[in-house]
Amino acid sequence: MDPRTRPYRSVLYIPGSKPRALDKARNLPVDAVIFDLEDAVSVEEKENARETLATALAEGGYGARVRIVRINGLDTQWGRADAEAAAKMDCDAILLPKVSSPADLDALAEIIGDKPLWAMMETPRGMLNAAEIAAHPKLQGMVMGTNDLAKELQTRFRADRLPMMAGLGLCLLAAKAEGKIIVDGVYNAFKDDEGLKVECDQGRDMGFDGKTLIHPAQVDVTNTAFAPSEAEIDLARRQIAAFEEVEASGQGVAVVDGKIVENLHVATAREILAKADAIAAISA
Repeated sequence: MDPRTRPYRSVLYIPGSKPRALDKARNLPVDAVIFDLEDAVSVEEKENARETLATALAEGGYGARVRIVRINGLDTQWGRADAEAAAKMDCDAILLPKVSSPADLDALAEIIGDKPLWAMMETPRGMLNAAEIAAHPKLQGMVMGTNDLAKELQTRFRADRLPMMAGLGLCLLAAKAEGKIIVDGVYNAFKDDEGLKVECDQGRDMGFDGKTLIHPAQVDVTNTAFAPSEAEIDLARRQIAAFEEVEASGQGVAVVDGKIVENLHVATAREILAKADAIAAISA
């Protein structure tokens, strides 16, 4: 499935050490799961979590959900063993935290071989090196780590996320330039649906492919925000129809709702319909 149309609306973190949570994820309507061996796992459980997660992934049952394993950093005492274990797991990609340069990805690639890589973007240096990181040949996607980024930047919380706009924008530009997936950071107030929707709409308007989540209660709001709306689908169909009609007749220009429809609008319209079809397919 084309990465530009394959849905990544909701990307839920699941602790790799919790069998019950790992089982529950099999039935949640999320597009991807980050099986976490890092922040969501206590120090005492780090070793056991690898085996617990490997067993759950081997048992399967996750359907069309993209399965991403987040390991501990290679500069920690658990990182290399995590990477070696994850390389053997039945997963789609391995996510490395605090990626600050392409060299970090090179080091992981040497351990895991051909598994696709994802990068947590959560440090100031990572923001400054986003273009080089996104261009890494084995990188498939980028995940914004906004909590860690806010800590590093020493920002104050603002609902509009203005202090982080520079970093978010740099990573978005880098990902889009290289055709890589990029998902937004988490929204911490998991009971605040209104605030979540505002942040989801902001991220969608910016161009993020989806959002990382910390709780299943956030899934419905996020899936709705990052899916094409009925109005967008209707407009896309009308734009394509109008353009094809004019193209067939060889006369005039296509106009829909008082606006000219050009090739670029039709290309976007086709992507919208393809994404809607992909969402319907994985939902089934």
